[in-house]
Amino acid sequence: MDRTIGITRISQKRYAFTLIELLVVIAIIAVLIGILLPALAGAKQTATSLICSTHMRQIATGWQLYADTNRDISVPAQPGRYTDESRNVYSLGNGSQYRPRWFAVIGAAAGFDAFTNPSIEQADEHTRTVDGSEIFLCPTVPEWNNTRNYAYGYNHLFLGNARFINDAESGGLINFPVRASSINASSTVMFADSMGTAAGKAETLRTQNRNDGSRDANLYAMGGHGYALDPPLMSDNTDYADRRNRFPEHRSAPDARHREKTNAAFCDGHVETTSLEDLGYIVNTDGSVPALDENATNAKFSGSHINERPPRLNR
Repeated sequence: MDRTIGITRISQKRYAFTLIELLVVIAIIAVLIGILLPALAGAKQTATSLICSTHMRQIATGWQLYADTNRDISVPAQPGRYTDESRNVYSLGNGSQYRPRWFAVIGAAAGFDAFTNPSIEQADEHTRTVDGSEIFLCPTVPEWNNTRNYAYGYNHLFLGNARFINDAESGGLINFPVRASSINASSTVMFADSMGTAAGKAETLRTQNRNDGSRDANLYAMGGHGYALDPPLMSDNTDYADRRNRFPEHRSAPDARHREKTNAAFCDGHVETTSLEDLGYIVNTDGSVPALDENATNAKFSGSHINERPPRLNR
């Protein structure tokens, strides 16, 4: 008997996302992205802060090397401007520079140059940019590379202020030389992230850094005269970061540019990521940093771990 073998076709259903399911998937992905992006951004900022700290430790090592080879003298923030122009030119090893600031001198002592081609021209003093080692640049604001409107500020009043008393060459130097061995190294700030003379203004009034070295007439620009860091508590008779504008509203202070914290290098070579308040500063609700608030303390700047006033300007 012939048997017909029947072939049964099994129909196959094809499944696909419905519009509602697709929207749910998109919503879940959006939520995950919203959770992950801030975490990734935070991780990137933390990594950048660590790179900055590493740079700072290398610079701090250079500070001690300079003292070791210069009769225990701490690096000055910047030498005074002498009438005899020949005294304003200093050797940096790879060339000579007109009135070099502290970081360039440290670099010369440590073997990593701030400038590829130093200049002896007075006209280049404020227009120079750091184009040598990246160690001198803060990776959060690498464009702040001008020698005056700089990213890192030095504890100039206590570690070596070589400007003239009463602005007169005959008056001598304000606070120089300073012996490195006399400093309580582990508790004394050497330099820190600096916002320059914008520090005394409300945060909403501050403007962008002028990395061409130009001067902001109102001193609102971030990083203005940032190479010099004023300590927390100033006085009516002391020098300021900007020697032409010695007023409390034009004081400089650290910049909390690393996730609301600032990096500060100490004279023993260690670096702390900390708040302005922990360094002794007072910060107003508008973000401005007062210069004469008696609640501020210079204990981490004075070199003695005591709240001392900065050296007097006029004597």
